[in-house]
Amino acid sequence: MPTLVTQATRITAAGNKPKLIDEFIGRVNTNTAGVSIAHMRSPQGWEEPGQTPEFDEFTLVLKGMVRVRYKSGHMDVMPGQAVIAHHGEWVQYSTPANGGAEYIAVCLPAFSMDTVHRD
Repeated sequence: MPTLVTQATRITAAGNKPKLIDEFIGRVNTNTAGVSIAHMRSPQGWEEPGQTPEFDEFTLVLKGMVRVRYKSGHMDVMPGQAVIAHHGEWVQYSTPANGGAEYIAVCLPAFSMDTVHRD
């Protein structure tokens, strides 16, 4: 029988400004280690520490712009676009544009503080 996830769990975000993370599927809300799916809403000027995670992260931008820095530069991901940050590669996420951003993040395997390896 399928499992209905009736609500998300609000997760505390890393970064310089408050950001809303609602985990629908993952280690916290559903005790799922294989994948995490979260709805993110971050304000203009939000930035988190760089990280070298042990998981792949797939980010789908719904509104605004998400900037993804990597060792040799950065890319701006716009609404309707997605980016894949591969495990073992250093990245840093931010939302510098007016209005911040809203996006969906999927981590495979699921996000974990033990495997994100923040700077």
